[in-house]
Amino acid sequence: MNGHTNSSAESELVADIIIVGGGFGGCYALHELRNMGYTVKLLEAGSDFGGVWHFNKYPGARVDSEIPLYQLSLPQAWRGFTFRERFPDHRELRAYFMHIAEALDLRKDAIFNTRVIDSKFNTESNRWVLRAENGLVAKSRYVIFATGTTNKPYIPNFPGIDKFSGNIVHPAAWPDNLDLKGKKVGLVGQGASGLQILQDIAKEDCDVTVFVRNPPTAIPMKQRSVSHEESEELKNSYEALFYHGKYRDAAGYAFNAPVGSFYKTTAEERRELYEELWARGSYGFLCSNYPEHHYDKQSNAEVYQFWVEKVRARISDPYKRDIMAPLEQFQWIGAKRPNLEMDYYETLDQPNVKLVSLKKAAIKEFVSDGIATSTEGVDEHHKLDLVIVATGYDSVTGSLYEMNVTDKTGTKLKENWKDGIYTYLGMMAPGLPNAFMLYGPQAPSGLANGPPFLELQVEWLVVFLKKLEEEKVTTVEVSSEAAVEYRQKNMDAYSHSLISEVPSWWNGSNIPGKNKEPLFWVGGLQVWRQESLKGLEDWSRFILAKK
Repeated sequence: MNGHTNSSAESELVADIIIVGGGFGGCYALHELRNMGYTVKLLEAGSDFGGVWHFNKYPGARVDSEIPLYQLSLPQAWRGFTFRERFPDHRELRAYFMHIAEALDLRKDAIFNTRVIDSKFNTESNRWVLRAENGLVAKSRYVIFATGTTNKPYIPNFPGIDKFSGNIVHPAAWPDNLDLKGKKVGLVGQGASGLQILQDIAKEDCDVTVFVRNPPTAIPMKQRSVSHEESEELKNSYEALFYHGKYRDAAGYAFNAPVGSFYKTTAEERRELYEELWARGSYGFLCSNYPEHHYDKQSNAEVYQFWVEKVRARISDPYKRDIMAPLEQFQWIGAKRPNLEMDYYETLDQPNVKLVSLKKAAIKEFVSDGIATSTEGVDEHHKLDLVIVATGYDSVTGSLYEMNVTDKTGTKLKENWKDGIYTYLGMMAPGLPNAFMLYGPQAPSGLANGPPFLELQVEWLVVFLKKLEEEKVTTVEVSSEAAVEYRQKNMDAYSHSLISEVPSWWNGSNIPGKNKEPLFWVGGLQVWRQESLKGLEDWSRFILAKK
């Protein structure tokens, strides 16, 4: 069986370790665990590697993390590949995954087109049993769920949505060769994908009606091309940059650490720093800024006023300006997923872009030829040929629940977590022996740059498994007490952060009925790393069964 096999014809697969998911985490784990001597197989729902970048092919899709840190630090992975842009797009990222698949010889142990729909631990055999939609049954001693944070698309149950006669498109399932020329396009949502889609499609010969509730506080990307020569020269510093991202930076980047304090500087000094960071672009505007803006409202308000001044100067239409950059601060900046933009505000200003503020005009219903909104009882009909629902995902936990992960007592993870998520390090959960999560709930995950953080998780797992083998441990799970303690540490950090005051997918607020709690570790990557090292030293957190 290999990466090109359609596994529906295969009835059973047995390995030491099964990995679910073929993004950065799955690929790195496959490489590292194979090197330990384990037999490892990777199951991927898509037709190739890439994770989120295999599925996200919508116009304008690109990563918000800049090179060179949005890649694996393995020399055999970065040699022979050069990125052509500061922020690579989805095509270049798929090309990168094709490169590492060959460089690391990953395909021989990958099974594609295999969506896991059931995951149970057999207490008699001490083996995980995974069942896929195509009929494959996979059994293993260990299982690693590496399905990421944005795997399960979410489309709100808008009234009348089934009545609409045109196409309804979610960014995660963008049709090939979708022609928008001459069309009236509705775009619901202005998060990361909605922003990127608008920047791209509004340049075509089409009319776009944007339905927006909370505008993004977008920061300049400062995108640019990177020559082959520059990319090769940068490789001289890769080792230092990768080290900084993994072992020094709070979010896994190579940004300079914040210098000084908001309250120990003058307004003029602060303005100088804001201007400097704004001109550089990228997340450095938040990561290298005065640290108080993460938890102090006065500091955050000043950063917002700087942002709003810069953005309003780029929007000439006063109606659009007041919707997208209101003078009165509507949310704490940086307290929900920040977006990077190239010419977003100029695009909004175009005459073929119409804005509908959902704070003023609620979506009443979809009708056969568009969307009806209502403002204080007055209805307005927006005639549309197709609607793009950039409404996000049931993030972080959604993909785990889709796999019906079931603990050793037969209880589904979704049931265990109905009143709150309990994990240790965001990698292990009580009742799930020999099971690990990568880029999952209560880990830094969505608050950190993916590849450096995932490498830390996999490297922790390598050391952990070695210790299990040395101690002749057959099964390991984290204790409930350790999970409660870890959750409380995260809740304490969350309560002091402005993230707790802003509804977003970071805290589950985008999904009706979902618990409102921090879905990520809020204390920063390096604090998490120190926590993880404690787990390798003190095994009192774990329940062990030995041979």
